[in-house]
Amino acid sequence: MRDIFIGENFLLDTVQARELYHQYAADLPIIDYHCHLPPAEIAGDKRWENITQVWLYGDHYKWRQMRTAGIAERYCTGNASDREKFDKYAELMPQALRNPLYHWSHMELKNVFGIADRLLSPDTAESIWEESLKVIASPEFSARGLMKKAKVEVVCTTDDPVDSLEHHQAIAREPFPVQVRPTWRPDKCWAVANPAVFNGWTDRLAGAVDADIGNLDEFLTALRKRHDVFHAQGCRLSDRGIAFIPAEECTVAGAGIIFSKVRAGKTVSAEEALAFQAFMLHELAVMDAEKGWTMQVHYGVLRSNNTRQFAMLGPDTGFDSIGDWPTGEGMVRHFDRLDRIGKLPKTILYNINPRDNELIATMIGNFQDGETPGKMQFGSAWWFLDQLDGMTRQIEALSQLGLLSRFVGMLTDSRSFLSYARHEYFRRLLCNILGEDMVRGRIPNDMVLVGKTVADICYHNARGYFGFFDQQR
Repeated sequence: MRDIFIGENFLLDTVQARELYHQYAADLPIIDYHCHLPPAEIAGDKRWENITQVWLYGDHYKWRQMRTAGIAERYCTGNASDREKFDKYAELMPQALRNPLYHWSHMELKNVFGIADRLLSPDTAESIWEESLKVIASPEFSARGLMKKAKVEVVCTTDDPVDSLEHHQAIAREPFPVQVRPTWRPDKCWAVANPAVFNGWTDRLAGAVDADIGNLDEFLTALRKRHDVFHAQGCRLSDRGIAFIPAEECTVAGAGIIFSKVRAGKTVSAEEALAFQAFMLHELAVMDAEKGWTMQVHYGVLRSNNTRQFAMLGPDTGFDSIGDWPTGEGMVRHFDRLDRIGKLPKTILYNINPRDNELIATMIGNFQDGETPGKMQFGSAWWFLDQLDGMTRQIEALSQLGLLSRFVGMLTDSRSFLSYARHEYFRRLLCNILGEDMVRGRIPNDMVLVGKTVADICYHNARGYFGFFDQQR
């Protein structure tokens, strides 16, 4: 078989880069500390009938570019057959040169399906479809089988505080070698701008703890109870998906008034909504710090911009973009308030606007504590930025303004069991950057020294930072 594109030295331009990757990165396990894999699919060891189901269902990255190529919605989210959808994606591929989908797709074809001797196109769609069917029919091609094949050690899913965690409990009872841990994602608990959504969610929270929630104190008590449940189930990370961190501050009394207004079905002002969000972000961070969790903050997305498509398809269908809100002042106030009372948890900040790279790289330096290595982290390039240029710019900003050596590395942030290729993509790029530096004399041409840094970023830093192997679940 002739490997015509994704060869063993793909993205590795120098001898040093190749040695770094093949000797220090390629064979390391994966700690995927942030993803959106459905726990039910892991618990049930999901299987698929064809490549479309495992590759194209739910993937708004692919849908977005299919639409750009003039491919009708019925082939993205509509009622076209699986084979028709696959053929249309094959039609897109030759048009996707220099888009990261071109790399990811061919890496996944190689790594998962063993197809490396041809490029996906209308001419090869038939043969690739047929070969993929044989692979998918094999006993090991399942949700758990794919995770084991990719050498995954830990997966952290993304879970609402009112989720039952029943699927996590089922997985934990079985002899599955991959740790599958929940992540606390409490975004709805500050959604007071929409009383119907907030009250509906709060009623679900009340049901989850079997208690009435009529005031702010009862609300916070219920959240703490669910926080305890998540911790007992092995949760060690939280996450927030927000536009920005509000600069407002809000007292307990003020938050209580806002909470009561919303529970009474009244509308609050935009200023009150931001104040309540600031209050809740603080309270939740304190909970995280007290349990030794890591707090993740994903910010900056302008979501669901096409109202016509949102009405038809809902959120997370490929109509989001980079936002441009001011971010620095809110971050400083939030982190400083927590730091003053000794309740600033380990924190990972993810931006989606590359404009903020240097802001974050300097922001994290303000709140390192001199005790926990890399306590404040500049998270890996995210969403629109997890491509060659975006990852390079994140690495450059962190290297020049912080310590790249303490970076906890890559994650998939994906709903797909095929996305572990993104870890390989990141590792190859990291090795190429450092290998080029070695060639140019910018860092020592010392393979042991640089190789240790590579291995730490790709695996060991995350293993030590999160403590997944040091704590009893």
